[in-house]
Amino acid sequence: MNQVSGRAWVFGDGINTDDMYPGFAMRLPIEEAARHMFHASRPEWPQLVHPGDVVVAGRNFGLGSSRPVPLLFRELGVAALVAEQFNSLFFRNCINYGLPAATLPSATRLIREGETVLIDFTDGSLRVGETVHPIAPLPELLRAVLDAEGLLRQLELDGKLRPGKG
Repeated sequence: MNQVSGRAWVFGDGINTDDMYPGFAMRLPIEEAARHMFHASRPEWPQLVHPGDVVVAGRNFGLGSSRPVPLLFRELGVAALVAEQFNSLFFRNCINYGLPAATLPSATRLIREGETVLIDFTDGSLRVGETVHPIAPLPELLRAVLDAEGLLRQLELDGKLRPGKG
C-alpha cells in the first residue's frame, strides 16, 4: 500500500467516534453497523459512499472513545482518511485495523467534496488536480501493517501470533 486514489467526502472539525459509530450500532454486526455511520450528522452518507472513496476531515477527527470505527470505514470500502489533525488513539486504531490515514493541515480548505485525491504514503504527497501538497510519509513499519491489512494479520504473517488467536 503506497498510493490511494479516490473521491473526497469532506467533514468538519470535532467529528467524534460516537457520531461515526453510534452506541446503538455497537450491538449490530459490522456489516449492519456500517450503515449507521455518521447517524447524527450525516445519516445518508453510508448509502452514498463508494469503495475507494476518501474521507477528509478537519481538526480533532476521531476524538472520543476507542470504538473500532476503522472497521466500519473498511466495511464501506473507504480507501483512506485525511484530516487536519487526528486524535492520536484514533490514528493508531486506523493503522492497526489496516486503514491508511494522512495528516494535511488545512485539508478542508484545500480539498472540496467530490474532488479526486491521490495520496502517496511513501513519498509523502497528496495531489488534488494539478496541485501537490506535502504530507508526512508513513514510516515503513506502519506501511507494513497496512500492507498486511492490520496489526493482527501482520503478527500472524510474521509468525508471532497463531492465526485466529487475535
